[in-house]
Amino acid sequence: MKKIIVLLLSILLLAACSSPKQEESAPAEEKNELDVIKERGYITVAMEGTWKPFTYHDENGTLTGFDVDVAKYIADYIGVDVQYVEGEWDGLLMGVEAGRYDMLVNGVGATEERKKTYDFSDPYAYDKSVVMVKEDNDEIKSMEDLKGKKTANTISSTYAALAEQYGAEVTGVDDLTETIQLLLSGRIDATLNAEAVYGDYVSTVENAGVKIACYTGAVNDIAIPMKKGSPNLVKVVNEAIAQAHSDGTLSELSMKYFGMDITKQ
Repeated sequence: MKKIIVLLLSILLLAACSSPKQEESAPAEEKNELDVIKERGYITVAMEGTWKPFTYHDENGTLTGFDVDVAKYIADYIGVDVQYVEGEWDGLLMGVEAGRYDMLVNGVGATEERKKTYDFSDPYAYDKSVVMVKEDNDEIKSMEDLKGKKTANTISSTYAALAEQYGAEVTGVDDLTETIQLLLSGRIDATLNAEAVYGDYVSTVENAGVKIACYTGAVNDIAIPMKKGSPNLVKVVNEAIAQAHSDGTLSELSMKYFGMDITKQ
């Protein structure tokens, strides 16, 4: 009997020693981009600050504009503050791609080429683009007339790409002010820009000296680029945009800054 008891105890001891160890607790789930923003307490929004009426500085030097207010609405929806970062166009795009900024809110056209590099929100506005020329310029009346002509835009903009597509020689510039100076001085023949930007310029500048030569025929979706692989952030931004559409905020802001509603196709 003693031998049997000893044998049973040995079996139980071996079983206890050979039983699998308790599973280690799973590592904490990595925080997504939206969690990081909420924990930080603010969202970083890149913009030029020189493209009236999308983003510009008023007479007191305060950053303002349609996109400034759109970004603030999105931040409020998320429940965080907004930190604006101003800079030149190309650097801002690269900053979003590298994750230095959470998003770029600056009248950005959501082209298929850009969608390969960035995650885009749903459109919050639409851009009808025009060809602007000096008032006394009667040579350019259609897009085909741009062939061999000199234009100016920020190099990586959709406007520059479209001008080149029609055979124009594009000069790279930093902002709209420089573009208008080149146009009025005769150093370029034309520039492509948003119809709303043209409307704002001629309504606020006495003897503006420019006119619309033609429409490009393109209607671009204006949306918000974010770093590729940011589904949680894209989702909440889309929710904010949908609410801003439905509650009339986007239309009100558009009328305030453009004198027209660019938020509907």
